Amino acid sequence: MNKLSFTVAVAAFALAGAVHAQAPNDAQIAHVVVTANQVDIDAGKLAKMRSKNKEVKDFAQLMVTDHTGVNKSATELVTKLHVTPESNATSQSLQKGGDENVAALKKLSGAAFDKAYVDHEVAYHEAVLSAVDKTLIPSAQNAELKALLVKVRPAFVAHLDHAKHLQAELAKTGGK
Repeated sequence: MNKLSFTVAVAAFALAGAVHAQAPNDAQIAHVVVTANQVDIDAGKLAKMRSKNKEVKDFAQLMVTDHTGVNKSATELVTKLHVTPESNATSQSLQKGGDENVAALKKLSGAAFDKAYVDHEVAYHEAVLSAVDKTLIPSAQNAELKALLVKVRPAFVAHLDHAKHLQAELAKTGGK
């Protein structure tokens, strides 16, 4: 297993691992949401700068735009509710995995970069959707927080579908 595959596995494990741990409280859920989005924003910003592939760059911009919007909504909600996002093992593991992913991506260029970035986006969005469905939505106690998670879920599904389509296109063209 290469370093990037390991990083994807760690991120997926961190998100999925929340399912088997004690149910997170709303403050912890808020921190997981913000961290998960920030991890994808950071990777997207790097892909916008490094990729030469228009479709990859466009996808990266979409990730930055959409995940920034979710974080803005989440921040507005926790401010309104007077909830301070609480760091926890899942959000810390997500941040560590995100940092490792960006570090691994920085060592790549060209088609190898694009493939690694898109492969990570597929695995990451699969893990995020699993965590949203199995842990975050069921554990959210505040109705507005739960509603926000339900509202943004279709965007994550669309991101996954887009990433899978892009992954298939890169495989067909050899990343060109």
